[in-house]
Formats: sequence, C-alpha cells, structure tokens
Amino acid sequence: MYNLFLSQCLFQILFVDLPRFYGSEVVVALEYLHMLGIVYRDLKPENVLVRSDGHIMLTDFDLSLKCDDSTSTPQVISNQKPPVAALKNNHQVDQPPFTSSSCIIPNCIVPAVSCFQPKRKRKKKTGYRGGPEFVAEPIDVRSMSFVGTHEYLAPEIVSGEGHGSPVDWWTLGIFMFELFYGVTPFKGMDHELTLANIVARALEFPKEPAVPATAKDLISQLLVKDPSRRMGSTVGASAIKHHPFFQGVNWALLRCTPPPYVPPPFTREDVSDESCPETPVEYY
Repeated sequence: MYNLFLSQCLFQILFVDLPRFYGSEVVVALEYLHMLGIVYRDLKPENVLVRSDGHIMLTDFDLSLKCDDSTSTPQVISNQKPPVAALKNNHQVDQPPFTSSSCIIPNCIVPAVSCFQPKRKRKKKTGYRGGPEFVAEPIDVRSMSFVGTHEYLAPEIVSGEGHGSPVDWWTLGIFMFELFYGVTPFKGMDHELTLANIVARALEFPKEPAVPATAKDLISQLLVKDPSRRMGSTVGASAIKHHPFFQGVNWALLRCTPPPYVPPPFTREDVSDESCPETPVEYY
C-alpha cells in the first residue's frame, strides 16, 4: 500500500471511498487477530498489501504478541431482554392463555384469543436489539516490550506502562490519519521528538485537505492517549464498526464487496531491479 501513497491523485479521486474501504478491511483483520489472541503491534502502510483483486491483507508478524488462550475467550457484553411493557403491547401477556369453555366435554379449555381474530399490527420495538453481543479482545494481556515503528507507537508503549490490544486501535488511528493526509500526526524532526509528541502533544488536524467530520471524529477517538478510554479498548471492533464513518459498510460481505480501486497487474519491469535487469523474479 505504500506505493499507493506515492500517487496522491488516486486518493484525491477516491478521497473518502478508498480510506473507508481500506480502513474497514483493516478493522476486520485486526478483529480476527484479536479473536485468535494475537496483538499485531505493527500496523503501517508498508505492512498492508493490496492484492490483485483490490482487497488487502496484513503481513510481517515478527512483532506480534501471542496471548494465552484464556485472555481471548469470547464473553457476552450485552444480553438485553425486551421490556415487559413491550411484551404486553405485542403479545397481551396480561391475559390468561386459556379460558373456560361451554363445551360438554369435562375439563375442556379453549384459547382466550380466537384463531380467526384479525391479526394486529405489531408495534415496532424500541430500545431493544435482539441477540447477545460478544467481544473476544485479549484485554487482559500486558507486555512491557518496546516494539513498533516510531511514528506509530502508542503512548503506553513509549511510557513503558505495559500494553495490550488497544495499541492496535491506536495504530489504526494513525493509519487512517495517514490515508487522508499523507503524513502521520506526531512525526518530529527526529525519533526522540516524535516519541515526545506521541506522549504529550495534542492531536491536530491540518486545514487541508478538507476531511469529513465523521472521519476526524473516528481518528480522534482512536488516538486517545489513555488506552482505557480509547475506542475499541473494551468492546473491541464492535464499537468501531458502529461508528458513523463506516455507515453503509456491509461487514458480513466485505470480502465480496467490489473495491473502489483495483491496481493494474505488475509486469516484470515493475518488480525487477532496474540496476540489475537480469535479477530473477519469483511469482507467487
């Protein structure tokens, strides 16, 4: 994906569609890794490969952290039940299911509601989302390792406080920022100043280009310096998927969604070393 950044005209043409598509696929990839108990820890454009069909894949897992299986066991975070009032309105639960009958057969009972009674239109339920919600984030894991690329390091890594899966959501925020602006938000004149900016400097958005407010809000919530308050730190990718910036994304069929851009196929000249034309090229 790094080569795509060299073609800024491409991002100008597909200014919102391309970051939304790539961002959504990275979210799904990180969610899958977290479900396996893996903290990626090295998200950056150089590690995001664009396939020949336009979809992306992550590579370079040498800095990844494999957690204990017990830290990534799916847990129920919401299992709301419909309010009693809604049940009463829809199913008339305050009436007995059967009534006494005038039938001559002893102990005969009949339904309280006639089978031939016209159907009533059910009122739309409010405040209830059916089915439980699960999260499989390895939030209990902690590592003290100082790993990653300087511009993408999360504050908790720089400060040495220990880190877990929220570092991946921080790097997602840096990744989205770079998709829109072509630069990272905390880069300094040298590595030391970059690390100082990550820990202490507030997030600022350039005036140009004009980025949608929903994108800025998403990035702001991902780049919260306190990992416990960062989007995705408690309920994982579910919170990110419900953000307005990703409205309209069909998460279940994302891999079947036509990408907004499909790169042209590489030729031998594109991938060979210009300084050594006879360099053998292996194709996979």
